[in-house]
Amino acid sequence: MTETEQTCPRAAEEDEIDLLDLLLVLARHKKFIFLTTTLFAVVAIVVALLSTPVYQGTTRLVPPTGSGSGASALLAQMGVPDFAAGALGGSSQGDLIVGIVKSRTVADRIIARFDLMARYEAEFADQARKAVSDNLSAQADAKTGIISLSYQDTDPALAAEMTNAFVDELRLVLQGLSITQASQQRLFLEEQLKKAQLDLIRTEDALREYQKASGILDAGAQVTALMDAIAKLRAEVAAKEVALGSARTFGTAQNPQVQRLRAELAGLREQLARLEAQAGSEMGVVPLKDLPDAGLEYARLLRDLRFNETLYGLLLKQYEQARMAEANEPTVIQVVDEAVVPDRRVKPKRTLMVVLATVLGGFVSLFGAFVLEFVRSAKADPERAAKIAALKEALSFRKKRRLA
Repeated sequence: MTETEQTCPRAAEEDEIDLLDLLLVLARHKKFIFLTTTLFAVVAIVVALLSTPVYQGTTRLVPPTGSGSGASALLAQMGVPDFAAGALGGSSQGDLIVGIVKSRTVADRIIARFDLMARYEAEFADQARKAVSDNLSAQADAKTGIISLSYQDTDPALAAEMTNAFVDELRLVLQGLSITQASQQRLFLEEQLKKAQLDLIRTEDALREYQKASGILDAGAQVTALMDAIAKLRAEVAAKEVALGSARTFGTAQNPQVQRLRAELAGLREQLARLEAQAGSEMGVVPLKDLPDAGLEYARLLRDLRFNETLYGLLLKQYEQARMAEANEPTVIQVVDEAVVPDRRVKPKRTLMVVLATVLGGFVSLFGAFVLEFVRSAKADPERAAKIAALKEALSFRKKRRLA
């Protein structure tokens, strides 16, 4: 065996960590390890015993799902696709409720209701809001959609009371918000119905005033029938535009349902254009262009009146359906488990604190034992001892006085 081959195994053996050396280091510093670990455990016990216990009140809620039969019928009649209806319910509805619970509006109401500015010794409102946010926990289960709402406080009775208070304030906020499908549809149709009613009143007054001024009471059955047909088709076009506008509140231009409504609307407009064009030519009735000016104006006013009457009737029907769907829809928060006074604290977790502190103390003591062993070995080596002395001198902030 050559000299190189003999040297390599020796170097490898020197590089390997000897388990006996490690055990020897631990044995030399066993008192330090034991005392340090014990000190960490004792400190953790003292801190755990002196820490103020914190209690948690918890309630479980069922958010409004918006899946009632009335809402489904209304959405189908208005051209809302099923996937859009499903997207507004379930877990997304729960996330919306969680966001409202954590809102500044609800926090301010809770702060004012329980005078938390004084309880948390907050000088500014933001400090009280932060304290409320830190103690509040709200999350929605992705599978069931049930919302878990909890609040922590040093007073167990107050923790339960404040948790239930969050539910009360949430209900008050929801009363002023339109967060369900049926509510959105009802509000949209309500605005359209108001506009149609005003237009109907306006055309009625205009026709009445024209009749008084011109003395014309009827332009003939043929003209009336023609105007009724045009007015009805125009009303259908307007109603289809309302349905399309309602669908666009949650669907994009690429939505299949929106595209279908646009195609149907284009077809109705084409039919209306043909019928209005035929009204100026011979189609079995007296052409409008051949009517006297007074009769022509009367026919136009009558056409507008019939249109607004038909449109108002269609919108009124849709509005009533929306009101029924909204009444059948669960728009209130339903409490599954009301918060009760907790009999066990949630913090501090004393056993966990002591165990973690003991483990941490063990790691610190082991690290310290190897540091002490390194220092002891370095002092025994003159070269390392000189380096340690030089290091101490370099780290020292005191400068030596120069000799004169």
